[in-house]
Amino acid sequence: MKIAILSRNARLYSTQRLVEAARKRKHTVRVIDPLRCYMSIAPQSFAIHFKGKPLGPVDCVIPRIGASSTFYGTAVLRQLELMGVFTPNPSDAVLRARDKLRCLQLLAARGVEMPLTVIGDNPDDTADLMAMLGDPPHVIKLNEGTQGTGVVLAEKRSASQSVIEAFRGLYANFLVQEFIREANGQDLRCFVVGNQVVASMQRSSAPGEFRANIHRGGTAAAVELSDDERRVAVEAASALGLEVAGVDLLRSSRGPLLLEVNASPGLEGIEGSTGVDVAAAIVAHCEARLAERPAAPKVRKPRAAKGLTAI
Repeated sequence: MKIAILSRNARLYSTQRLVEAARKRKHTVRVIDPLRCYMSIAPQSFAIHFKGKPLGPVDCVIPRIGASSTFYGTAVLRQLELMGVFTPNPSDAVLRARDKLRCLQLLAARGVEMPLTVIGDNPDDTADLMAMLGDPPHVIKLNEGTQGTGVVLAEKRSASQSVIEAFRGLYANFLVQEFIREANGQDLRCFVVGNQVVASMQRSSAPGEFRANIHRGGTAAAVELSDDERRVAVEAASALGLEVAGVDLLRSSRGPLLLEVNASPGLEGIEGSTGVDVAAAIVAHCEARLAERPAAPKVRKPRAAKGLTAI
């Protein structure tokens, strides 16, 4: 199998582990920086060049698209899909997960339990917005923040108002959520591959910090999930169309609550905490999915216009 990993940095732990796992299973693998790709698009005809040369045949692409390259990265992924390349995480699924508001709306429609969330745009309605949510503390999140950035805990209503006004002054898109106190600064990262959770860890926030992200100084340890937690994690990933996902949950008095779904979850924390070879699980899943997939129709290569050179 010829595997391409879409990643801006071949030296990142997650990228390196996927390369190692693919080579160990005797596959050919290349790391492709999506921002070094350029594309040719014509009716029923698609092509990609990478660093000045045609990309060449690819059977499977594993996207590792960061938040800063979402637009162009998903465009390159979509182009590969149109060329008949298999991916466990299609471009539209990545976009659904990357937009926190859209993600929550889709999952709420499926009945997935989550913290009460409100959103508004007009500053004149801030008081009513907070009334819809209830008494503080409130958690205020940028819509496209990652690794805990752009997440603020407001203990008092006046603090909520100030943060909301500040975010609005920056023309930022954000959500406001209820604070789940009984979670005690802990959350669950459930790593879903296919239709099962292959590894799970509990993250605990650092002293004085409410965010449990490892990038915020949190710690992590392997944890055993309940059947209900596994069900919610798999259902959330499936509802968004993701076959590889990091699903974050909170343990609450009313059961597991969904925080968010990550379409490019890091491997370092989960592998280090659990000892599970998650990279190998991802590659094995791609093998199985590609084996059951019917042969894709061949796509014509674009022809150069008369008097012009093809890209």
